[in-house]
Amino acid sequence: MPDVSVRLADAADRPVLERLWLMFRHDLAGLSGVLPQPDGTFRSDRLDAALTDPGWAPYLLESADRPVGLAFVRGLNDVPRVLNSFFVVSGARRAGVGLRAVQEVISRHPGPWEVAFQADNTPAVRFWRRVAAEIAGDAWTEEPRPVPGRPESPPDVWIAFEAPAEPGR
Repeated sequence: MPDVSVRLADAADRPVLERLWLMFRHDLAGLSGVLPQPDGTFRSDRLDAALTDPGWAPYLLESADRPVGLAFVRGLNDVPRVLNSFFVVSGARRAGVGLRAVQEVISRHPGPWEVAFQADNTPAVRFWRRVAAEIAGDAWTEEPRPVPGRPESPPDVWIAFEAPAEPGR
């Protein structure tokens, strides 16, 4: 299994995060049919918030000094915390990188968590159920919720669990 490191990103990481964000949104566009904006980008309000809002934390995932993904946490001052965006590049998938990275991110913020994904995204369904089981055993829930402001969209699936505090964190 390749090594993966997780580090808090900052403004200097913005160009790398923007490129990863474009790949992430492109992946999701295949599920939702969303097209890029005229300049070839996708909405970046979550990227902007992750880098500027004190209630958010942007993480850069790296393997062998190469960027392999991102994770944006919101709700640092609230409960539950929400893993708002999580992405691993296709070349690093199915090698345990995603599971190890998400466990590291979540362990940095013990307490209640929620993660949303689309039911049509079969790999995401398997992945997030596995994450919840690895972190919380059988003590997690799953429920569909309407997408705010998009009544025409199918509901998102939300998984909720408690991340235990680890000694030394």
